[in-house]
Order: sequence, then C-alpha cells, then structure tokens
Amino acid sequence: MRTPPPRRRTAAAVLSLALLATACLTAEAAGAEPTSRRAAAPAPTAGPATSAEAAPPAPPAEAALPGRPAGGDRLAAEAAGAELTARRAAAAALGGATRPVRPAGGDRLEFGACPAAEGLPRGVRCAVLRVPLDYALPDGQQIRLTVSRVPATGEGGARRQGALVNNPGGPGASGMSFPLAAGLPEWRRVAAAYDFVGYAPRGVGRSAPLSCQDPAALKGPTRIPAVPSPAYKRQRVAAARAYAQGCARHAGDSLRHYTTLNNARDLDVLRAALGEPRLTFMGGSYGTYLGAVYATLYPGRVRRMVFDSAVDPDPARIWYRSQLGQAAAFERRWYDFRSWAARHHTTYRLGTSPAAVQASYERVREALARTPAGGRVGTGELQAAYLRAAYYDDVWPDRAAALSAFLRGDPAELVRQAAPDPAAAAGAENATAVYTAVLCNDAPWPADWATWDRDGTELARRAPFEAWPNTFLNLPCAYWPVAERQRPVQVGTRPAAAALPRTLIVAAERDGATPYRGALELQRRLGGEAALVTEKGSGSHGVVGGRNDCVDRHVERYLLTGDTSPAEDGGARVTCAPHPEPAPVSLDDRAASTCGEPPGALLSPVV
Repeated sequence: MRTPPPRRRTAAAVLSLALLATACLTAEAAGAEPTSRRAAAPAPTAGPATSAEAAPPAPPAEAALPGRPAGGDRLAAEAAGAELTARRAAAAALGGATRPVRPAGGDRLEFGACPAAEGLPRGVRCAVLRVPLDYALPDGQQIRLTVSRVPATGEGGARRQGALVNNPGGPGASGMSFPLAAGLPEWRRVAAAYDFVGYAPRGVGRSAPLSCQDPAALKGPTRIPAVPSPAYKRQRVAAARAYAQGCARHAGDSLRHYTTLNNARDLDVLRAALGEPRLTFMGGSYGTYLGAVYATLYPGRVRRMVFDSAVDPDPARIWYRSQLGQAAAFERRWYDFRSWAARHHTTYRLGTSPAAVQASYERVREALARTPAGGRVGTGELQAAYLRAAYYDDVWPDRAAALSAFLRGDPAELVRQAAPDPAAAAGAENATAVYTAVLCNDAPWPADWATWDRDGTELARRAPFEAWPNTFLNLPCAYWPVAERQRPVQVGTRPAAAALPRTLIVAAERDGATPYRGALELQRRLGGEAALVTEKGSGSHGVVGGRNDCVDRHVERYLLTGDTSPAEDGGARVTCAPHPEPAPVSLDDRAASTCGEPPGALLSPVV
C-alpha cells in the first residue's frame, strides 16, 4: 500500500481496514484469493425509482437447470424452500409485520444500532436476517446473518433507486463495512440514489461463524521451502487431512450447507427482506461468481449487476483448474513488481533487472530460512507479504523498501509489514474456514494426492512463485468430509423468456487473482447485454473505486442510468488506460503502511 506520510483515519481508512482484513490473513499466506476490491465513483442522472418497477416472475426450479447434480428431489426441495423463505421475507417487508410464531425465516428486517463488535459508526444501522441452514427444511434450523445499511442521501434531489447490495468476495470476507463507502467523494452521486447495504455471508464474522481449528495454531514463524521435498509434501498432506477433519469436528452436519448455491439463496432472501423487487448488486472477485450464479438462478430478479475482477465461471474450472490458472497469472504479476523495482534501482538497490531483484528476494528468503526476522517472520510470512505485491501495486513501495532495508541490515521494516498480528488470528481462522468450506463443497476435487503432486510439480516449473503455496492451501478439498459435493451451476443457462438485463463487468488485463480470461468467459455466458470495461496493462485486483477514473465513470453511469454502451463506439467492450504506477518512496521517507492500513481509495473484498 502507499507509503507517503501517515494518513488520518478517514472513513475510507476505517472501511478499508475491515474489508482488507481477509486479504491480510493466513489464507493469503497460503495463496488464497484475497478480499480487496475498489469501489465506484460519480455519475449522471438518476434512473426510475425501484418502486415503479413491476414485480419479477418466480425463478425456475433449480433442479431443471443443466449442470446440476443428481438428487433432483433434494434440489427441488431446496429451491422450493428458498422460494418460500423469500416470499415470506417480501411479505414481511411489504406488510411491516413480523411472524414471531413462525419458526422459519421471513421476518422483517429491524434496523437499529449496530453491535459494538462490528466497529461501525452511529450513522450505520444494523439488522439480523434469519435464513434456513438447510433450504430443503425451511422451517428447520435457522441461522442469523448480519446486515448493515445507510439510506440514500437524496442529495441534489436524486430519486431513490433502491438498495445497492455488496458482496466483497473471499469467500470468507464480510461486507458489513460497505455502507461507510457512502460517505466517500467517489461514491457521492451513487449514494444519493441508493441505500448502501452490506452483509456478512453465512459462516463469516457473526453470521453463523464457521471454524475449523484453534486460532492459536496460526502463529509464526512458519517455513515454506522454495522447492518442497517429499518429506515436506507428506507433512502438508497430513496437515490437509487434519484440517478437513477439524472442519467436520467443529461444524458437524452443517458443514455441507456452506455453498455458493446457498449464498445465492441467502442473497435472494436479503433482496426480498429489503423490499426490493429486483436486486442491484456489486460483487468483487468471488462475489462475481456469486452474482453470476444468482443471475442464472433468478434472472428475472436482477435489476443491475456490477462484476469487478471476474472469476471464470466455466464449470470445468470451478474450482480446481481455477487455482491452477491463478499460479501462472500471479507469476506475471510477480514479474511486474520485480520490473518496477528494477526500474527504481537507484531508490531500492535491489538490482537493475527483474532477475536481479529476484536474486535479492532469494537472499532475504535464505536468511529467513536460517533465522526468522524478529523471531516472527519466516519464509511463510515472507511469502504472504509478497503475495500482496502480486495482488496490488499499492504495496510495491512498501515491499521494495522492506527488502532493501533487510539487505542493509535492518529487519524492522520487514517485521512490521509481514509479522502476523495475534489480534487478527480469530478473523484469519474464520476467513480461511469459510473459503475452504465453500470451495470444497462447490465442486468435485481430485481425491488422490498423485494428481495434485503431478500438477503442482509441472506448474512450479513455469510459475514457481505461488504454485505450491496455492496447492497446499486448497489441498484439504482432496480429503473433504462431505460425501456429496455440488456440481457447478452452468452460469448463463436460463429460460429464454427470462432474459437477463444489462450487466457490467470490469477487469484488469494482468490481474493475478482472477485472470482476465474469466472476464471474457463471464461476458460470453451472460450474453449480449453484458458489457466489459477493461483496464489495459494493469493488474491490481479490484478495479472499481478510485484507481481509474475512466473505469469509475462507466460504473457510475451504469448504476445510475442502466447504460452500458461506451460513449466511444457503442459496443459491448471498452478499454481504459492503466492507472499510474506507484512512485518509489525513499527509505528515509518511508512510513510504510502495514497490512491493516489501506491504500488511499476504498477497497472492497474479493477472492
């Protein structure tokens, strides 16, 4: 993140601290897609108010959707239960009454002061949404999802257009801080027309929190060899088995209900409980996949959708091949960081070529393998810290300064940036548990270590930076203790009569966490009404909201008017020039931000 003078604690900083938490946790150390994406900016005039829109048609039965697993009876029961719960929620929102006698979800959202545990200011109001743990049993066990909101400001006489719901991604990130974005200049005109609504998805934060191990186990220093030996691989296989067993032990039978399908059903119940006939949604990274699944299940209930940094929704890539594809993309971004550091050799003295910067990094790694810095930063913590450089170019000055200082005999900067924070351990454990559960439940994974070892070995020849850490992060899915996995939804498959309205995809061409091919595939699957805005030549994960004015203009215009046609040519695709690279910061001037301190612009989570 940016290193110039320390910033005061603005609303952007408060919000970013919460939204970036997942990206800074141990899941990222192992190669998880983090949760940090940007927000939106100003725009034209408000469109028609939501209240004027016709009620949407009922969704198709989920069992009829192609690509769904066997067991149609259960799927039909889940679809029916989700529909019943959403209708109850809509009736409660419309009638303003709760149903205290009925055990199922469908209560009216009662917004009031937020619990202190959320750390939100008074202007944000919070509520609890009840949904079934198992949608096949809508009157069975209920779980409580936390929701936050600020109302539309109406500034400038803007007409209210409804609620803008945000999912920051992960999976494992909480969007409870999203309403704070309404107070930022780049959101001003959007906030005039929309309530800003955030929520913590099932399993996250205080929403039926999921856990797989004692957070105390997440202490450093940890060791990740550059080339894993057979003995080290055996250790990681044993650890993956133990982790999967821990998830089953902590969660019991509820473990199988943490899925993208249930996240989409929860999102529809939230829409109904907010009194919205159709959903206006903005998702980042994994949030784009959630939005795409929602749009496939409930196309008639979509109003507007922004997909920022799109996951490839091809069912064949959910999720094993997706993590293989990440490694190559992260390698490109790691090269981008090293190239930038080499261009600023006079500041950092790390080398005049990417290869020379890599050699400097390896010297630091070798030193930490012998003696962890400050007794807290080993090669595992180093990998986690520098993986962030493959996500966000905001952190490049910090990371280069830390390497430079370490090689000059001062490890303090590296310790400050990379050492684990004990206060964040519980959040780290929760984020990793949800990430693992959703991805493992969503799709079949190879069950034999030989396949993982073969693919990891081959990948590491071409993309050594993140190939093995990403492999080991996801390895619990090989031993997942849920008998029947989902089969990924065929995103884009829907009845012809229920055409999806215009949607907007934004992507960075060199994104490591969600490679650009995913944006192209999502646009293809969503059809002719899906537009794509590409930030050329850039790779920071999360494009919307402060990095690139060109991108922000398109997003704002779409949210306020529904218009996706680029002014330049009226086509379905438009490109924006890259945002400026960060300026180098001298070692003497560095006030390097920690993982918990955000870049200047708003960041909302993602995979």
